[in-house]
Amino acid sequence: MSLIRKITIGKEYKENAMHYSVGQEVYGKHQIVDIQESEEKYIIYIQDTEGDVKRWKDFNKNMSVSVEYNLDY
Repeated sequence: MSLIRKITIGKEYKENAMHYSVGQEVYGKHQIVDIQESEEKYIIYIQDTEGDVKRWKDFNKNMSVSVEYNLDY
């Protein structure tokens, strides 16, 4: 289980930011299954309807990012 539950990309959290949550449906019936953090970026993985997991988006840590962590350790 990933420690990251949700990330928000953008300076204006409520107005113009993009929000990505584990479990969210995106990109035509795909579902976000994991959000991971590396040294340089955040990586979002999605799963298609056949169960295949694919790397979907990367966000550089130099961007304005808000991270919400999963509290179920």
